[in-house]
Amino acid sequence: MKKLLLTALLATLPAASAAGTLVFGANGDPISLESGNITDGISILVQRQIYDTLVDFKDGTTDLKPGLATSWKANANNTSWTFTLRRNVKFTDGTPMNADAIVFNLTRWWDKAHPYGFRDQGRTYEIVGDLLGGYKGDASAVIKDVVKVNDTTVRVDLNKPSSVLPNVLAAGYFGIASPTAIRKDGAKYGTPASSPVGTGPFIFQSWRTGDRVTLTANKAYWGQKASVDTVVIRAIKDASQRLNELKAGTIDFANDFTPDALKSIQADRNLVAVKRPSFNVGFVSMNNRNQYLKNETVRQAISMAINKKAIVDSFWNGLGTSNASFLPPVMAWANSTKVPADYKFDPAAAKKMLADAGYANGFSIDLWYMPVSRPYFPTPKPIAEAIAADLSAIGIKVNLKTEDWAKYLEDRNKEPGFDMYMIGWTGDYGDPDNFYGAYYGANASDDINWAPANLVSLLEQGRAATSQADKAKVYAQIHEITYNAAYRVPVVHSSPLAASRSYVKNWIPSPLGSEPFNTIRLVGKK
Repeated sequence: MKKLLLTALLATLPAASAAGTLVFGANGDPISLESGNITDGISILVQRQIYDTLVDFKDGTTDLKPGLATSWKANANNTSWTFTLRRNVKFTDGTPMNADAIVFNLTRWWDKAHPYGFRDQGRTYEIVGDLLGGYKGDASAVIKDVVKVNDTTVRVDLNKPSSVLPNVLAAGYFGIASPTAIRKDGAKYGTPASSPVGTGPFIFQSWRTGDRVTLTANKAYWGQKASVDTVVIRAIKDASQRLNELKAGTIDFANDFTPDALKSIQADRNLVAVKRPSFNVGFVSMNNRNQYLKNETVRQAISMAINKKAIVDSFWNGLGTSNASFLPPVMAWANSTKVPADYKFDPAAAKKMLADAGYANGFSIDLWYMPVSRPYFPTPKPIAEAIAADLSAIGIKVNLKTEDWAKYLEDRNKEPGFDMYMIGWTGDYGDPDNFYGAYYGANASDDINWAPANLVSLLEQGRAATSQADKAKVYAQIHEITYNAAYRVPVVHSSPLAASRSYVKNWIPSPLGSEPFNTIRLVGKK
């Protein structure tokens, strides 16, 4: 029986490997191929094939390595970062990747007045607010200015110290696109009606909505050139269909199988199971705008009523853990010792708390669940049903709701938002800032309408801290505040299940959830 690989599929390869077409089964369509304007993992996965980032990650790790910048350096107090760019790199439309291109990209995301930001066409660049505190002119914004020093040097000046700016810019959201292509396509850029252009290992060919994105190898790529001629990323929402197609050989590899598929994958001699490192959190968010959820006692009662351990045992087949931290287990060093290991499950006490809060007869509330399988919630609807059953036991009537994924992501942040909803996060870089900063703070908590000043200040301190010891002191306080507030209740940290055909070699899954496919070889595919 094949063993479950913990981090990657690594194999000794022959000197030459046949080219061909590599077919990936994705769990849905990308939302957009416009870099800087996405938050979902499917879009990141596709974009990582087309675009390079300023800074990159070493294969299979959260450690930094050069990307389009060969080096980067901060000033003495981390309020200014200078990036030295790789020379003689071109976008796949033949235009140069230089300081002007970097400034164009960073500025259009950050400056709401940028003429090619297309804000009037609905662009929001939400992730910039989430990870970089806000936009040009905002008091909370990390970035103060983006400056071209010369053709191969860019300086990013900051309003406040940040030791993690290179890590943020390495995240898959921030691929560098051709300014010429953006100007050419205008507000269509990133949609199926456009042709996104980067410097990455693959070149965009077509996007058939609901079906597939097709890419071809960039033969002039500055880095490791792809061994395959073509990559097809198919949208297959249903996990069982993805597994059936993998077994039939109509796709070569895929992510986000349900945990109960593990035995079936291991039993097939043509397949290899892959367990991505756990670097995520699936959680339930509660909205402060809701008349009931404004009450801290109600939120704490809800956190005590959800039988997290039973839910994880039932739906993750040993591929998930439950605790009281927003951070994945690998970052336990940043947790507070004053916070319990997990939320207490005590429905009787939770029911009494509701009564004490004035709701002895309970109330009715909406719980939204995502319509697609995600690494942290592989079977959203049954998990939502289990949560609803637990809340029903203390007198809360739950109305389950869902909608199209793109609309779901948009509507959660529109007033009045969702009462309660399921969502999650796969880390983008190896620092607690990425988890807490993405869902707490002035520009990251519109969905829950809660951003107290003391928490915002601590987030800034954590972002500025340079040593792990200093970070641990700050994030322990953040852990205590967020745990007691119970606006976001972590349910699971999962080890997402992926798999491939046995002829897929040198696929190196990243803990960050997606990786470029240029390292992959097909050895013996018929």
